[in-house]
Amino acid sequence: MRPPEVALAAAVAVALVALLAGVGEAAAALMLERAVPHKGVPVEHLKERDRARHARRGLLGGAPAAAGVVDFPVEGSANPYMVGLYFTRVKLGNPAKEFFVQIDTGSDILWVTCSSCTGCPTSSGLNIQLESFNPDTSSTSSRIACSDNRCSAALQTGEAVCQTSDSPSSPCGYTFTYGDGSGTSGYYVSDTMYFNTVMGNEQIANSSASIVFGCSNSQSGDLTKADRAVDGIFGFGQHQLSVVSQLNSLGVSPKVFSHCLKGSDNGGGILVLGEIVEPGLVYTPLVPSQPHYNLNLESIAVNGQKLPIDSSLFTTSNAQGTIVDSGTTLAYLADGAYDPFVSAIAAAVSPSVRSLVSKGNQCFITSSSVDSSFPTVTLYFMGGVAMVVKPENYLLQQASIDNNVLWCIGWQRNQGQEITILGDLVLKDKIFVYDLGNMRMGWADYDCSMSVNVTTSLGKNRYVNTGQFDVNGSLQRASHWGLIPTGVATMLVHMLILGASRR
Repeated sequence: MRPPEVALAAAVAVALVALLAGVGEAAAALMLERAVPHKGVPVEHLKERDRARHARRGLLGGAPAAAGVVDFPVEGSANPYMVGLYFTRVKLGNPAKEFFVQIDTGSDILWVTCSSCTGCPTSSGLNIQLESFNPDTSSTSSRIACSDNRCSAALQTGEAVCQTSDSPSSPCGYTFTYGDGSGTSGYYVSDTMYFNTVMGNEQIANSSASIVFGCSNSQSGDLTKADRAVDGIFGFGQHQLSVVSQLNSLGVSPKVFSHCLKGSDNGGGILVLGEIVEPGLVYTPLVPSQPHYNLNLESIAVNGQKLPIDSSLFTTSNAQGTIVDSGTTLAYLADGAYDPFVSAIAAAVSPSVRSLVSKGNQCFITSSSVDSSFPTVTLYFMGGVAMVVKPENYLLQQASIDNNVLWCIGWQRNQGQEITILGDLVLKDKIFVYDLGNMRMGWADYDCSMSVNVTTSLGKNRYVNTGQFDVNGSLQRASHWGLIPTGVATMLVHMLILGASRR
């Protein structure tokens, strides 16, 4: 458990009390809600955690299975002061063991903690039981050697490590180092993954396939901390080594996946290898030949008024662009776009809203609902496609006293960089479809506690994310996620963010 931190929380709390005392009736105590309770952490720490990032591309392998929609449970929450990440469960090996892994659309590799791991946490503040994978006790496991053509593919994309002095039988290894100094290293194995496949007749099949994934035997930095620990990271990137690409190559699932992440504190949601089809979905092209899911952002509007930002600021290049990443907790605006955005929000709030600046963060105090007090933001992408961003998707609730609530802008300045990252704060309460076959991305506002329609090559299937698969074969899913008890309620953030470097 991390010791209490008060930097931003204390500053905004004191400012709130002082401001309210000067305006009207003073309150005896300040109660922190949803954000920064006694175990909370400041936004600056969130930003620091968000600066580190990920792993990447390469291999495939396995045996054929029936094609259909592959369904994964979703747990976790977008609330950065309660969890700040979404994760799922995967079953690997024989006998099968279940692992909790973070859902990360900003990386490619699925890796889990392995036995005899140096620095790997053995307990988690998420109230989950951590496991480790042991390839020596799985009857279906095999280690990938440097001579394996799947390792050769990973070497070309930088996801594998084999020294020139290594023999052909040497294990195909990897080392990933992240911007905050944390990292993981290990080797690749091939083994069985088990999952639920939903066929065109809405029948559920217990399916499996042999896939390649990372076996982590060393972790360092923030990855070693127990308060936010999971068993690994599930990369949903588009290169060969991602599970999405591997299962598609095996004919198990289509080359498209979708998620709908619930924004409520108890979180959960929907995650499928398949295409959600619902009214209101709009699509824009993915920028080709990029290591991330880049979109062509063209302009930003606040209450319908476009901001005075040169559109060239958003052009995709090595140093610019807009990335969609479920592994990022907050959202980050290109440095040159941040000030116009914040100024426009401050100018457009309701007259009853009182402004407050604390440690450089623009905050507001209001007794009214955020929807009636704050403007709508619209992001415009190539083709005139719009993404409407409600106040809950750019604000973080910091504190409340009586009927007054303190909200602060949750989008951060990407200091010194012209890269925009749309993290969970923006992605929550929306359907997102990653259509890799047609190189496009779609989205629509949605209540992620409701059912959705998902297409396969065999037709449409009905998904419901409340309940479990019942004996009649109708698809229902329950999230086992519960709120972290107050005693261990610490903020968890995915550390793996843009700017990762490799050793």
